[in-house]
This record gives sequence, C-alpha cells and structure tokens, in this order.
Amino acid sequence: MVINNFVILNLLGLILIGFCFGANDFDAESVSNLQIRCPDFANQAAIPQKYTCQGEELSPPLEWNSGPNATKSYAIIVTDPDAPIPFVTITHWVIYNIPVDQNSLSPGLPEKQQLENGIRQGKRSFGKHSYMGPCPPFGEHRYFFRIYALDKMLDLKPEKASRKKLLKAIEGHVVGFGEMYGVFSK
Repeated sequence: MVINNFVILNLLGLILIGFCFGANDFDAESVSNLQIRCPDFANQAAIPQKYTCQGEELSPPLEWNSGPNATKSYAIIVTDPDAPIPFVTITHWVIYNIPVDQNSLSPGLPEKQQLENGIRQGKRSFGKHSYMGPCPPFGEHRYFFRIYALDKMLDLKPEKASRKKLLKAIEGHVVGFGEMYGVFSK
C-alpha cells in the first residue's frame, strides 16, 4: 500500500508540473515563417550526446534567419511533448529577449537568469534557469526547438518566466515563428 500511495503521489506531482509548465501551444498560422536550425544536427535527426544528460548537457548552438521588419526580439522554447504522463509537456529551455540583431546562440550557455546583451533565461521544468538536456526515461522522444519573433522586448522577470507565462506574455506580439525538432533515446 505504501508503494502504491508513493507512486500515485509522484504521478499527481508530475501532472501538476504539467499544468504549471505545460499546455498553451502556439497557433502559428498567421505569422511569418522563421527557419531555425542547429549546425550539429538536422531537423528530425538524433541530437548528439554532448547536448543530452548522457553527455555534457550543453545547450546546442542555434541559428535562425531574421524575422520581419516589426521584430524587436526573439524567444526560444524547447519542449519534450512525449513525456509518458498524460497532459505533461516537459520544458527543457526558456530563453527570451534575444536582441533583434542576433541570429544565433553559441553552445554551452551558462546557468544564469541574465546573460549578455540582455538575454534572459526563464524557468524550465524543475525550476532551473538553464538548458536541460534530453533524458527520456525510456524510448525515443522528440525535442522541439521553437523560435518566436516578437514585436517588443519582454518585461518579464526570469524567476516568473515559465513556459506558460512566457507564452501568455507574447500573446498578440508574435510576428514570426519557426520550429525544428531533434530526437534522442537512452
């Protein structure tokens, strides 16, 4: 009975995390297309081990084309929608206020709320302000890298910037969108 209660409490906790950091997918039909890519792996290809929990867990390098003229900043969200728990999408990275004149991120960004050039890292699942490498419990998971071109800089404090709160803050301000995904299994 103790094991069953423990399992049930853990599942309820993970579902609660999903509601706090999940949901709220973005409708991208009415905005300009952006192309986001990683020089180290192709769209829909395997993510190299150094960017995962089995490697150095570095944030990967990313590149994108410029957004439309109205763009003032960029935001990137990385998620794993294949979590084995109903209604839970694990958030691996929330990074925003990337300046409009910047079209790439270097690999291995540090765990800090505030980076150079005013870039901010919000809270990923489990509360840290950094990239969390892929680490599926079993099977192959997809890891979506979504970029948003925004018509403003965000006045959102990193300690409050979960994926859900960032998506709420950018409502009505997205002028461009793009995505790619990589896969990983242990």
